[in-house]
Amino acid sequence: MRSNYLGFGLGLRTVHYEDILATRPNVDWFEALSENYMVPGGKPLYYLDKIRADYPVVLHGVSMSIGSTDPLDKDYLKQLKALADRVEPKWMSDHLCWTGIATRNMHDLLPLPYTREAVDHVVARISQVQDFLGRRMLIENVSSYVNFEQSEMTEWEFLREIAERADCLLLFDVNNVYVSGFNHGFDPREYIDALPSERIQQIHLAGHTNCGTHIIDTHDAAVIDEVWKLYSYTIEAYGPVSTMIERDDHIPELDVLVAELDQARALGAAALDTRIPATA
Repeated sequence: MRSNYLGFGLGLRTVHYEDILATRPNVDWFEALSENYMVPGGKPLYYLDKIRADYPVVLHGVSMSIGSTDPLDKDYLKQLKALADRVEPKWMSDHLCWTGIATRNMHDLLPLPYTREAVDHVVARISQVQDFLGRRMLIENVSSYVNFEQSEMTEWEFLREIAERADCLLLFDVNNVYVSGFNHGFDPREYIDALPSERIQQIHLAGHTNCGTHIIDTHDAAVIDEVWKLYSYTIEAYGPVSTMIERDDHIPELDVLVAELDQARALGAAALDTRIPATA
């Protein structure tokens, strides 16, 4: 069992605050979006404090822009550190991407070219963030829709080298690998096999929108069968990893998501049963 294993969690969403406090659902932990709580007070922080009293919490950011050429936003990092000091998350994560330029946030997770220069740039910035926060970060693979002609390596080679050189951990998004594999024509299993399993600290599962010729990562639907199969493969490869389900649009009732999380529990357990005899 890897250190800090939390079990099975959900993304914390405002529509579920009251239900969580009233029903204490069978959820092992919650992931809170950092930017929603980086304020001195207010209702969101009130509910986060209440839920944090009953459940472990991790923080997940979408605006660090670790791949940008803009300087790191010191005000953002100060607010993030203050939130972490208050919440005491089990860990903190953000995305391997850039979100804007010239201080303008485009509110999207934009992919990087897979070059040596980009590796050097991102490694240096992750190291600065980890030193400032006093914590190791988890860096998440994003979904992508275009390839850069300048790329010198595969996405998984790029991610692996960054993780090893920056000595950070990884948040592995199974749905994102499925989406990118479909869009770019690679085998997601090759991606999974190439990553350092000892650095995989968390897994994301989510739904998407299949447009026929391409898939868009929308987090607005249930996890599909092909992604569940890929999740089973991931657990067989990596062993038990803290797993959660994201839903950001068309959010159903809490019990619907808890039922979907139970599916992850069952598939994870079955994958471990398959893995253990093979490993032995």
